[in-house]
Amino acid sequence: MTFTLIWIVVALVAIGLYLSWTAGRLDRLHVRIDAARAALDAQLLRRASVAQELATSGVLDPAASIVLYEAAHAARQAEEEQREVAESDLSQALRAVFGEAQQVEAVREAPGGEEAARELAQAVRRVPMARRFHNDAVRAARALRRHRKVRWFRLAGHAPFPLAFEMDDEPPAALADRSG
Repeated sequence: MTFTLIWIVVALVAIGLYLSWTAGRLDRLHVRIDAARAALDAQLLRRASVAQELATSGVLDPAASIVLYEAAHAARQAEEEQREVAESDLSQALRAVFGEAQQVEAVREAPGGEEAARELAQAVRRVPMARRFHNDAVRAARALRRHRKVRWFRLAGHAPFPLAFEMDDEPPAALADRSG
């Protein structure tokens, strides 16, 4: 009787430790998602700010300035549920304005343009990396949350189900080629 009781207690402790470890792992994934989302938000804001600054600098032609400024402003002011669309629109505007190398060269030749073009190229290059890190963390958390043990024992608590950030983040060819 005592021997059986000891084995039952040991099994319950082992199961409890395993569930505690799984809950901790899930919590760490949620923290990683929050950190990756903050980094993504920072990179998106940086890209929109640099694009808006470039649009108001006077180095672009008026039509390109208006297109770029409006898309950057919309991306910065977008509500959370419209953010993906606004950021995709900014990506399209960047491709429209900087689709050809001549436009990038014109910006580089303007006073202060070399630094502005380099800063924009860096911002455009970092957004896909930040989005990839965020979406990888979301994918890992989703995979763990699909396990029966997580659902049955409610190890995720009240944390919302993680959502990936889907947007068009393809950089303009002229900026991607000379981003170094």
